[in-house]
Amino acid sequence: MTPAYPMSVTASEQQHSRLDMKSMKAEALPFTIRVVSNASDLEKAVRIRHAAYMRHVPAFAQALKMPERSDSELGVVVLLAESKFDGSPIGTMRIQTNEFNPLTLEQSVNLPHALTSQRLAEATRLGVTQERVGRMVTTALFKAFFLYCQKQRVDWMVITARSPVDRHYDRLMFKDVDPEMGYIPFKHVGNLPHRVMSFEVGAAHDLWLSAKHPLFNFVFRTYHADIDVSATTLYESRIPQRATTADTAMMIA
Repeated sequence: MTPAYPMSVTASEQQHSRLDMKSMKAEALPFTIRVVSNASDLEKAVRIRHAAYMRHVPAFAQALKMPERSDSELGVVVLLAESKFDGSPIGTMRIQTNEFNPLTLEQSVNLPHALTSQRLAEATRLGVTQERVGRMVTTALFKAFFLYCQKQRVDWMVITARSPVDRHYDRLMFKDVDPEMGYIPFKHVGNLPHRVMSFEVGAAHDLWLSAKHPLFNFVFRTYHADIDVSATTLYESRIPQRATTADTAMMIA
């Protein structure tokens, strides 16, 4: 059971956020990142997801040709990066919080109570284009993941990573949930061996600042209007807009 506290950002926090933005430099990206909210956008996300997995784990990629049930579940968002030049999909990531259901990785491993008693968010199904912009898209998707965690008041970001992708998260200063666990197979990634790693959202600012990490300026000192994690999710888009509060509560229950 996760701690109960408000999910929405308060008015004072919104004002503080606006003040912070005034001190940040604005930077335009050659692509946009937004939350998938309809079937057409999901098809784009699935297309780039499948293509990315085909390059690295082709056997497992066969199971990713179609949208997954998890894509539209409560507590889940799918992010889509699109080229500004032609609107083509160039990156995607799925994020799930543990507000409503256990994380997907918990199908294969028991997380320590120190984590399960906190608010968590797991990133899965990361896929980016193999074009030159791919590395920038990966970094921007991580920032989107981080911003979403801030918006949802998540305590810890959690991921599973295979070799050599796990080295990327080492550089981001993620730590093994259990250093003795090593690489273990996970059901949601075709039983491929992955490490389980976590990162404390609230510690990011001071941690990256003290380490002079290149992500510090990108995340905390740069405003990217092209990254928007505030849109309606696929689950929310299925709820009739004219539904009453009581009707909505019945749908979610």
